[in-house]
Amino acid sequence: MTSAHQAIAQLQAYIEKQIIGQSELVNRLMIAILADGHLLVEGAPGLAKTRAIHMLSQGLEGDYQRIQFTPDLLPADLTGTEIFRPKEGTFHFQSGPLFHNIILADEINRAPAKVQSALLEAMAERQVTVASVSYPLPEMFLVMATQNPLEQEGTYPLPEAQLDRFLLKVKIDYPDAVAERAILALSRREAAQKEPVEEAVELKQEHIFAARQEVLNVYMSDALEEYLIQIIMSTRNPALYGDDLKAWLEYGASPRATIALDRCARAHAWLDGRDYVTPLDIQSLAYDVLRHRIILSYEAEAEGVDPDTWIGELITRIAIP
Repeated sequence: MTSAHQAIAQLQAYIEKQIIGQSELVNRLMIAILADGHLLVEGAPGLAKTRAIHMLSQGLEGDYQRIQFTPDLLPADLTGTEIFRPKEGTFHFQSGPLFHNIILADEINRAPAKVQSALLEAMAERQVTVASVSYPLPEMFLVMATQNPLEQEGTYPLPEAQLDRFLLKVKIDYPDAVAERAILALSRREAAQKEPVEEAVELKQEHIFAARQEVLNVYMSDALEEYLIQIIMSTRNPALYGDDLKAWLEYGASPRATIALDRCARAHAWLDGRDYVTPLDIQSLAYDVLRHRIILSYEAEAEGVDPDTWIGELITRIAIP
């Protein structure tokens, strides 16, 4: 085990002790860090979405900023703005909350189009532009955005271009009874101690960058690479695997999905302590990579077919090498 792998494993173990019953969310957070991408999390209120990203920020060398998205938010509230200094007679750029390493975009779909456009530039180009001047963002830059699936009043659908910029879309659900009891016990201990029960680790950014290089070196056979490509290509030509899949799909995934699935499958294998990718690595990440990148038809909606159902049907019909 390398020093980078050991450091990442310590960070993951720390977060899992603080976030009970959401192991998949913690795993996807670690994958997003390793694959240098952004995360869209959809789940009901109270499922530790904010706590998860906050605990991640506590375990990393870097700074954290939460942005509450509201309908009256302005692009300058994210990017910053030019401030005039009367004594000097000049403008000075005052940076906004996007100039941090870890960003929580809470209830992202409540902000209007201009704000989404400013966030899209930050996610895609790792920079923000104010008054025709571009300012680079930190090298380690992660946006975790959240959506509430229960309440849609006063929300703005995210444009497809922005959805495509998210490496993964993770859907989380309520914990089971065993996890609920553990959450209750953790809450009592924290209330009694007035501080986190576990001492936080602090992972240096150099470990993150070293781990990313190791992830890129994880072996994927030619047959598995072809299998991965066929999964993506079949979203563009689903008729090869059934007329029903074709009727249910309007648009398939972009090449960004291919890159995302490749990086995430390697990261998944690396976190599991392996230096090679298996079909299960690809299959387990296919849902999170594709569910926000495919667009289903009205026929699918009428028949109650959601993206996860469509992806599951597709995976069962593609031969595993």
